[in-house]
Amino acid sequence: MSEPSIFTRILTGDIPGEILLDTGRVFAIRDIDPQAPLHVLVIPKTEEYRDVTELAAGDPTLLAEMVAAAKRIADEHANGEYRLIFNNGASVAQSVFHVHAHVLGNLEENKLVGF
Repeated sequence: MSEPSIFTRILTGDIPGEILLDTGRVFAIRDIDPQAPLHVLVIPKTEEYRDVTELAAGDPTLLAEMVAAAKRIADEHANGEYRLIFNNGASVAQSVFHVHAHVLGNLEENKLVGF
C-alpha cells in the first residue's frame, strides 16, 4: 500500500494546514506557496484519482462538487470571481498526484498568474 498523499495527511491532522472548507467529500486548504492573494486548493478526500482526467471519467459528480466548492470559496473570499486551474501531469507543474484544483482570486487587474 502506498503512503497517504500530503493532502490526506493534512486532512487527518498529521501535517498542519488551514482547512477553509469541508463538504463531506471535498475539502479546501490554503496553498503553502501562494501564487495570488487568494490561492486555495480544492481536494477530494479520496485518493482514487491522480488527475482531473481520471476524476472526470470516474466520478463526474465529485468533479462537480469540486467546482461548487471553488465557487463557494471565491464567493466568500474573492467577490465570486476566480480562476480555476487543474494541472494534469508532471511536465505542467503537477507535483502531488492526488487530484486537486487551484482556486486563484483577488488578482490585480490584467495580471494573470501563469503556472
